[in-house]
This record gives sequence, C-alpha cells and structure tokens, in this order.
Amino acid sequence: MSSFVSIIEIPVTNLERATAFYEALLGIEIERAEMDGVEMGLFPYENEAVSVVLAQGADYQPSNNGVLLYLHATKGIESALEVVAQQGGHILLAKTLISEDMGYYALFIDGEGNKMGLHAAH
Repeated sequence: MSSFVSIIEIPVTNLERATAFYEALLGIEIERAEMDGVEMGLFPYENEAVSVVLAQGADYQPSNNGVLLYLHATKGIESALEVVAQQGGHILLAKTLISEDMGYYALFIDGEGNKMGLHAAH
C-alpha cells in the first residue's frame, strides 16, 4: 500500500534560514526551486516517497498551531535536539518514551516558528 500523504509543505518566511536549519538538523542537502512565485527548498526523496518542501510565498505563514509533522531523527533525538538549539529553534518537549514498540518522540519550534516533532525507535 502506498502512503496517503504525497506532499508536505512547511511554511517559512526566510528560506535561507530554514534551509540551513533543516540541513543541519537532518544532515541533508536541500535543493532550491521556484514555482508560481513560491520559493521552495526540496528535501531529498527516492521513488514514491513523500515529498517535503520548505515553502516561502505570500500564502505561507509559519505556525505553532495546526498539523504537527514528525521527522525521523536518523541520528537520534538527543543529537537532533542539540542542533535545534544551535540553529535558533526552541525545545518544547525533550525525548519522551511513547512505548517500547513505538519508540520515542520530542517536540520543538523551528527557526521559523513552526511546531514540529521528532521520532526515533531508540
């Protein structure tokens, strides 16, 4: 079964700052693009994976209310939270056990003001 989610847009007001934040947080390179007046930062993906995009434009306003996106903390939640603090984010909830089967999560505000989550098995 394929995912019900195809594209996630993270609203930003400063694409340069947001790109630096998420590149440092996730250890990825974000590709820049523009479409219909919207400046975008495209997270890398393979095959039919969900596309994640930083989006800066007139209709994009960061928020700490609304949908909550959890990013996979591939290098561990503690390491990711250190980057959050270094890159101008704010930690809302430190690494917390969900359950032994589901792993751990944490919450933070990114440098743009979006409330985001981290998830990892360990």
